[in-house]
Amino acid sequence: MPLTTPSSSHPPCPQRRRLLAAVAGLPLAGLPALAPAQELTDLARIKASGALKVAVYKDNAPFSAGPAAAMTGLDVSLAEALARELGLKLSLLPFDAGENMNDDLRNMVWRGHYLGYGPADVMLHVPVDRYLMNENRQALIFAPYMREVPALLFDSRRVADVRAPEDLKGLPLAVERGAGQASLLMGYGGGLLRDQVSIHPSGPAAAQQVVEGKAAAAYVTRAQAESVLAPLRPRPEHLRLTELVLGNIPDRGWPVGMAIKAGHKDLGLAIEAAMQRLRSSGELLAIFQQNGLTLTAP
Repeated sequence: MPLTTPSSSHPPCPQRRRLLAAVAGLPLAGLPALAPAQELTDLARIKASGALKVAVYKDNAPFSAGPAAAMTGLDVSLAEALARELGLKLSLLPFDAGENMNDDLRNMVWRGHYLGYGPADVMLHVPVDRYLMNENRQALIFAPYMREVPALLFDSRRVADVRAPEDLKGLPLAVERGAGQASLLMGYGGGLLRDQVSIHPSGPAAAQQVVEGKAAAAYVTRAQAESVLAPLRPRPEHLRLTELVLGNIPDRGWPVGMAIKAGHKDLGLAIEAAMQRLRSSGELLAIFQQNGLTLTAP
């Protein structure tokens, strides 16, 4: 039976009237209005959590490598400095590289991984590339802090100087598996040097082949080569770094920066301000030097 009928001679009691009005979504006279909940901005939400979640690649020496609980490298040092500048604790989120950078940005910046981790507040070591930006509008790629530069580490006892790839003919060479430098070196001149090239799991591992005398040269990045040379005291004079020109155009490398979720304007401004403080104070340069690397302008 309904609570009231059209023929009922008794109006609903006040309690029932309040119930019916609430169900109908009508305002009730005499009741205080509820203030609308204020949504925190992206930066306010992060500060309320007390920690900055920073995504860094696993096994990416000299930037981020080692066990998750004790990672080291340039990006780890930079993440620590950024968190401190923002008045937050650091929460590192190490992750395995996906099939491509689009996957990494989706998993670690704007959506999260299907396995249930991420996204982070900021991801480090992202190429600042216009094509990549256009392909990933859900992410903001910004704040370049270095430039990755391809370089040839060579043993001058085995080859006095390297001015062109042809100078490396007949010598054992080392490259990193899957790296762009490997493709360039092995594809040069229709495969002129391909049979001389050995493949290694990382750039530092390829550079180590030269240090140990197992290869005459390694085509890696300057940072990867420097990370292997840094512990050598004194640095052997026969181990030299040079730019390798493939074709007629020297490869000047690519700028590396960060990525956050598109629309997180407050966080982006705070990070840019923090980076400016790190540059102005000389701390950014010190971070590079402490990791044995050269600060190359992005």
